[in-house]
Amino acid sequence: MNFADILKTLPEATGTKLVLTDATGAEVGAILNAPGSAGSFRVYAHLARQHGAITPEAAAEGLALFAEHAQDASAHPGKHPNIDRLIGLMVSGDTLRARIV
Repeated sequence: MNFADILKTLPEATGTKLVLTDATGAEVGAILNAPGSAGSFRVYAHLARQHGAITPEAAAEGLALFAEHAQDASAHPGKHPNIDRLIGLMVSGDTLRARIV
């Protein structure tokens, strides 16, 4: 399945922004629930609900959910920052907390 089809299978996520914090509680990123990033918002919200945080295991699942976009992100670092973040978590082993506001 492609990303658009996969996205349809994920539960709706409400809120205007998903805030990501590191182990110290420092904000390290945010994803708006807005055109251009609503798909990432929905994927990250789903991962946080399923895993309790964005763990390396959640990141691996997220890459599978992003489907063809994950492949494009690997080929073009910087083009898909929300996917790059997941790749980084898999490499570092870090976990991010996610809070929807």
